Amino acid sequence: MFRLEPLRRKDLGRCAELEKILFPGDDPWREKTFRAELDAGNYYIGAYVDGVRLIGYAGLSLVGTGRSSEANVHTLGVDPAWQRQGVGRALLKALLARADEAHAPVFLEVRTDNEAAIALYEGRGFQRVGVRRRYYQPSGADAYTMVRPAREETA
Repeated sequence: MFRLEPLRRKDLGRCAELEKILFPGDDPWREKTFRAELDAGNYYIGAYVDGVRLIGYAGLSLVGTGRSSEANVHTLGVDPAWQRQGVGRALLKALLARADEAHAPVFLEVRTDNEAAIALYEGRGFQRVGVRRRYYQPSGADAYTMVRPAREETA
């Protein structure tokens, strides 16, 4: 079983290692990119086994306040040995909960050929709203821009 916790700086090298495995044909994030994301105050969580081993990570930025707020999923990755075991779904759920606290719509980009990720996002209420041609480099793969509308307050 795994547990979600705030992403630890000591695990940023592991994030970069997973990026190389998960995104070999593109420009995987380096450790310094993850460090910059944390330094910018963005929300990052990790999925840990035995409280120690990082098996997945996800990050979200929030900008603005009130009705003008907006969230963007920056990254979500799961160790291939742990895929299709609910890790990605749990990471995404945690990011969306954070966005819901701010009542923010959530945007993301996903490769048009990543059917598993697209299904995950559509299952959580995301809709395709556009295509970014040659978004991923150096592969030149296209990306869908997807959005999940802001959740309204319930009272």
